[in-house]
Amino acid sequence: MRRRTVLTTALLGAVAGPALTAGTARAAAPGPSVTQSGTTQLDPQALYFVSYDGLVNNNSFQKNGLLTYRGYQYAAWYTTDRSAVVARRALGATSWSKVTLAHKLKSSDSHNVISMGVSRTDGRLHLNMDSHSDGFFYVKSVAGLLDNAASTAWSSAVFGSVQTSLDGLALTTQFTYPQFVATPAGGLQLSYRVGVSGNGRNALAEYNGSAWTALGEWSASTGTYSSPHGSSTARNMYLHGIDYDVNGRLHSFFTWREQNAAVMCNAGGITNHDTGYVYSTDRGRSWRNDAGTLVGTTGSSDTVAVTDAGLVVDSLDPDHSLMNQESQATDSAGLPHAIISYVPGRFGQCTTNYVTDRTANGRAFHLRKNASGGWTKTEIPIALNSSQRTRLILDRYDNAYAIMPFGRIAGASKSSGHTDWKLLFDGSGLNAFGEVVIDETRVPQDGILSVMYQEKSSGTTPSALRVIDFRLPS
Repeated sequence: MRRRTVLTTALLGAVAGPALTAGTARAAAPGPSVTQSGTTQLDPQALYFVSYDGLVNNNSFQKNGLLTYRGYQYAAWYTTDRSAVVARRALGATSWSKVTLAHKLKSSDSHNVISMGVSRTDGRLHLNMDSHSDGFFYVKSVAGLLDNAASTAWSSAVFGSVQTSLDGLALTTQFTYPQFVATPAGGLQLSYRVGVSGNGRNALAEYNGSAWTALGEWSASTGTYSSPHGSSTARNMYLHGIDYDVNGRLHSFFTWREQNAAVMCNAGGITNHDTGYVYSTDRGRSWRNDAGTLVGTTGSSDTVAVTDAGLVVDSLDPDHSLMNQESQATDSAGLPHAIISYVPGRFGQCTTNYVTDRTANGRAFHLRKNASGGWTKTEIPIALNSSQRTRLILDRYDNAYAIMPFGRIAGASKSSGHTDWKLLFDGSGLNAFGEVVIDETRVPQDGILSVMYQEKSSGTTPSALRVIDFRLPS
């Protein structure tokens, strides 16, 4: 029998803290706030087309389309002639220096995003481009570029040739969803999917400063999943992210997508179900469920499967248009947080068109592990008005921010138990298309939330691509 971890019910209430000694005072930690500090333009004519309800330059799952390292911020996108562009600016600067790479987007597929990563051991910038269930394109900078940015000219000469392997390491001909992950020791890992939607496996590769190594697959596509409507024997695990916490533990939330539409109440829905969670204490070599039980070993025949016990931390059937690849983060104590979204049961128990129904009735939820070891879920009381994804970031005080479609920002304070969600920025004036890309690396460095967004257009008419910055509590 397929067993599920039961989501604990949140107990809301005031918690008395220890009394302060006479003559002392402790300032309360500030709650969430955003103060706009500037907007810059990356490209007045960025490539624009809509596919899978999204834009290739602003799919929120790309990790990272925007990142910060040692006083400089880096961005990557496709410009109007389909060329891949990478740019940088010193933090606080109002203009960007751009380099056009020797690669053009091969097809009008919004999943063919550009993802960037930094290998601290040798100061290189890495980019993976243009892949959706087929091969990929990879380029890396010269060593030391990011360590000596102020004294190194930003030009095409600092980037190597565009490759279709990782320095000779061929991974798979069915490659999708690259996500670079910096390891605590300064190395770099690449997370990706092998296979196709509804029948794929997650895998990892690792760069040690001199060479790439394939670690192998760690999730399974096999096993039987049954709903009240029918069964499926193939699927893939969609990651909400893959992130190291302050203690060096690797976390990943996920949803399952079934191959067989028979598991749904209506063919117009989407076969995503359940929010699962696993972690690794050995840099992705093995994986454990929330209870600490080993559930998979990377590169072996025993990988994480839908039939494994204890994976699900929030159960949901395939009838509510649960979104895949949403967002996750870890707080200062190493506790994992995620954003998930779906159509709640109060709007019906069977979605018949996942785009229409999510746009009309979709809601985002903040799911997190609490200090006592249980799981708490809070609805963010702001309608999505979109079928698309929401991003999550935590500030230095562990206040939570949900960066929603159209650039809207909601926040909740740690002091409330993350229950006092409210709208902090309504996105008015941005004219943002929908999903946005955030710089998750900058907030810990200088307390600035950078959001990359593209303005709405129509057809294939190019539009402006911009970065807006917000100061968070200091």
